[in-house]
Amino acid sequence: MKMKWLLGAALALTITAPVRADALREAIAKDMPSLMEIYRDLHANPELSFQEFRTAEKLAAEARRLGFDVTEKVGQTGVVAVLKNGPGPVVMIRADMDGLPVEEQTGLPYASKKRGVSKSGTESGIMHACGHDTHMTAWVGTARQLVANRSKWSGTLVMILQPAEEIGAGAKAMLDDGLYTRFPKPDYVIGFHDAAQFPAGTIGYSSGWALANVDSVDIKVKGVGGHGAYPQTTKDPVVLAARIVSSLQTLVSREVDPQDAAVVTVGAIHGGAKHNIISDEVTMLLTVRSYSDETRKLLLDGIRRIAKGEAIAAGMPEEKMPQVFVNEAEFTPATYNTEPLTGRIVGSFTKRFGKDRVIETKPVMGGEDFSQFYRADKANVQSLIFWVGGVPQADYDAAMRGGKSLPSLHSPFWAPEADKVIATASEAMAAAALDLMPK
Repeated sequence: MKMKWLLGAALALTITAPVRADALREAIAKDMPSLMEIYRDLHANPELSFQEFRTAEKLAAEARRLGFDVTEKVGQTGVVAVLKNGPGPVVMIRADMDGLPVEEQTGLPYASKKRGVSKSGTESGIMHACGHDTHMTAWVGTARQLVANRSKWSGTLVMILQPAEEIGAGAKAMLDDGLYTRFPKPDYVIGFHDAAQFPAGTIGYSSGWALANVDSVDIKVKGVGGHGAYPQTTKDPVVLAARIVSSLQTLVSREVDPQDAAVVTVGAIHGGAKHNIISDEVTMLLTVRSYSDETRKLLLDGIRRIAKGEAIAAGMPEEKMPQVFVNEAEFTPATYNTEPLTGRIVGSFTKRFGKDRVIETKPVMGGEDFSQFYRADKANVQSLIFWVGGVPQADYDAAMRGGKSLPSLHSPFWAPEADKVIATASEAMAAAALDLMPK
């Protein structure tokens, strides 16, 4: 997932509220030994984006055993499992499959020792540092419960395993490969993500905006190189890049509505090779975050304007104007939790888990390509992604007292309390589907 969670000052709670026992929860509890075996295997064998071959094959076989009509290799390595169970709405439940190029340092007995090579050719360790292994395991748990309870619902269940969430490309790849034309198009799309900012088993949600637009922007700042001792003979792109960095800060502070949210971060600057040489080019790498399409356009247009304006102020000729590249292939659109679906499901969660375990959270500036499933047909598709906390309660309490720092998602130390994440998410997603497809 493209985010760095912030603990913040929220959620000073302990999960103590009693929850009522019911058949669904008890069935999931009985299934947990089997689900945890799946989880440990997935955790120990992560695969990089668009390389989820073993993962897809393993889970496709599980769906076939349950009686789903399964199609593999949708959007390269994606899986679509369909179960028709009479008339009614179409509910799609999604889990993402890919790991990250991170060398695991959790010390778990089933820690990943896998290594791989990304599409860019970089070799690294691989780890489920974003918790996608919990997502997939809960996907299995949900499927098992909905098959076991077929007499209680009517409609069509579409369960998908999505590749390449970590590079923001998998959802679009599945849609481009006919997800909404080759298979039943959903009325409702549901997914969850484990969370590193609140206690294990807690459910968090946002109504409306949940996650941000994410753009990767490169700026090529040109100049005229020369000897560092004779700067008057040059046009220094390092100085120009510094001016651009400073001016970019005004986009958020002076051009975006203070009640809106936006981020423009210059994550890297590359230029020059030696102390006494003025380079002829600098490359700047930016991440740009927003919620609405209008704010996104304002930011991207502003970056182009500021880069060119600063170059003009520096006396650069027209042929030396900076070049701004927005990597549309890596663009992840903002995720929006629609109404009335969000209110309906949150109400159901609150009754089932208790109000102390279901908490409204602020939207975050991380990104998730789950957004693509709603944006593909806004008129007819409702969607909801929610969070399930994974922090052990004792660790959370220690962090609230200021005595412990917690690893974020994407950290080599992230080890969620997996059994609580999986049990909570399986129950929540199965209950949501049953609510949306009543007999």
